Amino acid sequence: MTLDALREDALTTTPEGTTVLLSLPWIRSLPVASLVAPILEIDGIPADDLTVGIDGTAVAPDALDDHDQWWFLQDRLALRTARAVGPGTHVVAVSFGLRIPYLQTGPDGPLVLPFRADATLTADTAGPAPAPARSTARTAPPSDPAPGWVMSASAFNWTPAVIAARRDARDIAVDIVADGIASEIEIEPGQTWRGFPADMRTDAETLRTRLADAGGRVSILGGSLDDWAADRRRSEDERLAFLRPQLEAAAAAGARGIRLPIGQAGPALLARVAPLLDDLDITLFEEIQGPQTPGSPAAGAAIDHIVALDHARVRLVVDISMLMPALPESYLRVLERGGIPAALIDTLRHDWRDPATTDAVVALLRGGGVPPAVHSSFMNLLVRFGRSDAAILAPLLPHIGAFHLKFWDLDDTDGRVSGPIRDLGTILRGSDFRGTLCSEWGGHEWLADDPAQMTRDHLSLARAALRG
Repeated sequence: MTLDALREDALTTTPEGTTVLLSLPWIRSLPVASLVAPILEIDGIPADDLTVGIDGTAVAPDALDDHDQWWFLQDRLALRTARAVGPGTHVVAVSFGLRIPYLQTGPDGPLVLPFRADATLTADTAGPAPAPARSTARTAPPSDPAPGWVMSASAFNWTPAVIAARRDARDIAVDIVADGIASEIEIEPGQTWRGFPADMRTDAETLRTRLADAGGRVSILGGSLDDWAADRRRSEDERLAFLRPQLEAAAAAGARGIRLPIGQAGPALLARVAPLLDDLDITLFEEIQGPQTPGSPAAGAAIDHIVALDHARVRLVVDISMLMPALPESYLRVLERGGIPAALIDTLRHDWRDPATTDAVVALLRGGGVPPAVHSSFMNLLVRFGRSDAAILAPLLPHIGAFHLKFWDLDDTDGRVSGPIRDLGTILRGSDFRGTLCSEWGGHEWLADDPAQMTRDHLSLARAALRG
């Protein structure tokens, strides 16, 4: 996992004791109250007097739910103890839960993920070297493979660089266009703007201008709908109030629209949002990915509702993680190193599309055989990786407004990367599709490759595959 919670300059000493700066190891900003029961150990000794610094105030860990501040992805929370440490290196460990307010595992509350970060740190280090200066040269991206098919790139591919915070998230986004990688980009408001999820219109207008100066624009905003506020479910009015600033930011950024997970809005909220979409001149895209198909229990009803609604401003985004012919070897190596049994690895490698493979995955999970270190990675097998054929998309094409060309690595053995894209191109060439086809890299969770080069190479491969 490359989403590090402890940077090399995280340990500092003060006259009052010791501070450890904790980065948010997630893909977007979260409420401060999402930090659950943090435990700090330095050289194996727990900090029994731990406090969390919020707006200059020392807050006890069990009182975080009383605070409504947000934890911006590029900021760090200060974990403080009165215990002093000497100069030199120290072994630092932080354990905590992370409450994810837009993900739910049951009726009683949102998902809480366990995290543990360990690092050997030097007190009062000068920190990482500053980021190198950027070139001001502007490079145009290659042409699109067909009229109306717009190749784009997701700023999500740069998530580890955003978390590392050596450069401002907005600069990272602009340089995707300035470096000629793509002329349209998808951005995540919860990664890009410190004001998320409140009014972001000024920031959105500024980004729109900067991108235009570089020769590009925002394609789609990756919206979020937090159904939970701490341990309380939001009402429908509160859900609309949470989403509305993001809709307005999409319009201010000049985006084509905003994206939500399939079915999360629900019919009632969709009905209330529809007039706003017309007023703002944007589209709401609902995304299907991995095992979510027209026939799947979780997504099928929501897909059917969008098809029946047939609203010009409510469309589907299809993530081609639905169409994986095989699992990426780089991912399987993560599971191997994490202690997943060799027999299951062999099944995953050779029989991914066999429905019985899912039964084996579930059996290991329910039997407690998944080591904690790879538990979250293992869950990708159930929630992010699919095994469908591109043919299932043909009936949905009139309702699809965009595609995510999801990739994990660039190992194209047996066409595992290019094959689904080529199949998609065959279907699209016989349709009236007009929209974006966005390069989205999921493998940064376990690979440390350069996102610019990975995205550039993937787009080149995708253009060739789409042309057939």
